[in-house]
Formats: sequence, C-alpha cells, structure tokens
Amino acid sequence: MNTAGLRIEGPLAQFSSRIPSFTPDELRGEFEHVVLAVKAQDTEAATRALARHLSPDGYVVSAQNGLNELIIKSIVGDARTIGCFVNFGADYLEPGVIQYAGRGAVVLGEIDGRVTPRVGELHRAFLDFDDRAVVTTNIWGYLWGKLGYGAQLFATALTNDSIADALADPRYRDVYVEIAREVMRVAQARRITPEGFNGFDPRAFAPDADRAAAEHSLDETVALNRKSAKTHSGIWRDLAVRKRRTEADAQLGPIVALGSEVGVPTPLTSRLIELVHDVEDRRRGQGADTLDLLKAALPR
Repeated sequence: MNTAGLRIEGPLAQFSSRIPSFTPDELRGEFEHVVLAVKAQDTEAATRALARHLSPDGYVVSAQNGLNELIIKSIVGDARTIGCFVNFGADYLEPGVIQYAGRGAVVLGEIDGRVTPRVGELHRAFLDFDDRAVVTTNIWGYLWGKLGYGAQLFATALTNDSIADALADPRYRDVYVEIAREVMRVAQARRITPEGFNGFDPRAFAPDADRAAAEHSLDETVALNRKSAKTHSGIWRDLAVRKRRTEADAQLGPIVALGSEVGVPTPLTSRLIELVHDVEDRRRGQGADTLDLLKAALPR
C-alpha cells in the first residue's frame, strides 16, 4: 500500500488510493476517529494496541461482524465506542488489492441508542462510501440480525457450494432455518429486537414464525447473492483459500455463551463450531458429508 497504493477492483468500482499505512509498532500520534476492521478474533488485541492512540474525546467504530462492540467498550469505554453494521461484499485478493463485489446495508448507531451529533458527522463521512448508509437507534438489533445470517453462512461454508446454491438447496433448508432460529431465540430472551437487511428477515426465523416466512426470506437472500460478484463467503475463503482460522469462536461463540446465560440451548450452533474447527484442522473436508453431520444435529 505504501508503494503502490490501495487498489479497489470489481464491478462496482475500480480505483487506487495513495494512503499511508503503518504496522501497529510504527504508528505515532493521536486520533479522534478510528474505524476498526480486523477479524473478530483480533478485536481485543487491536483495540488494546490502538487505545493509546485514541484521543480522550475520540471513538472507535466497529466495522466488523459479530458483537465486537462488547469487547471494544470494555477496553476504551462505552463513551468512546460506536456501533456499525456492514453487509457489503468484499474480498482480500492480495496485499494492497481488495475486490468490492456487491453493495449491502451499511448502518451506524450509538450503542446506547441515542442519535448524537458525532454519529451524524460519522454518517456524513460514510455516505461517501455508500449513499444508502443510515443511522439507527437499534444498532444491537442489526448486529443480532447479522448473527443469524452469519450462522447460516458458516453452515454454507462447510461445503464448496456458493452462498446462493447452498441456501437454495432444499435438502438443507431445515438446517438454515433452525440455525437462524437458535440465534433469534437467544436474542428474544435477551430482549433484543433483531433488524432485517438485504433479504434476511429475522422475524421469519422467530420461534413462532410460519415456515413459509422462513422459506421466503431464504429465497430473497438467494436472489440477492446471485447478483453479487462475491459468490462465496469470507468464511469459505478462510477455509478453502487462505487456510486459516475463521471467526467461528468470536462470532458464533458469544451466541452459545449468551444463550447459556439466559437458559436458551444452542445445540446446532455448538455443533457448527465443532465442525468448522474440524475443517480448519483438516480433520474433515468441505462438502455435503460435513454439512450432513450438522443436519444430523437438528432437534428431533
């Protein structure tokens, strides 16, 4: 990036931007606005590294998947944490090169639900990235909604199918419905109202929702993914291409832990974490056989 700039490729935009980049040990100075965009499992280490560079009245914005705001605020404080939800499609291709593959929801919000001048200022900046970015008073609802969809994506990554093909496969729809329902049951027990986005409707996976609603939400998600140049999830890329650990513990783990706190069992999510680790450790391959093992864990 320091020699050739940051290059963005893909059907939506193609450009290069000359911006300075630093490793954590090289960084100097103090900053008011920090956008944190590391993998969820690296959130604590990254937040501790940046905390000394954050001004007293500055803030950290979590442009990540998961409930990372809980970790960030435990280190820098609630007042210096702003929530963020993103669902656009992008992939790391090589050093300094990112594919921007598809637009998706971009949402900002204070973690206490207030609409403040600073989140308004941040929103105006984010509009330069996506002119449909919005501010919400329920950022936790969006984050929990993404947890439901994210759990479905983890299940699709047990195979080599594209997101659209996997979610469209009638043999495994029970898996995708029940994994999202587990997440929604935990959210409901914790008095969270999940928000929908880009075809994913959390209400369709509520404990008392009609199965037809869940099928419709899956169909809408399939239709959206068929339009994206990003055919597979970042989870799949971590497993199949980059051969590295996924965000399973950091994204799915809190669902299990927070569910346990309120007495909501999450057996399918727990089994999914185990199977992802099996693939990470090369004990199992990606394919229908592995997804069948998750299917076998469905409640009878």
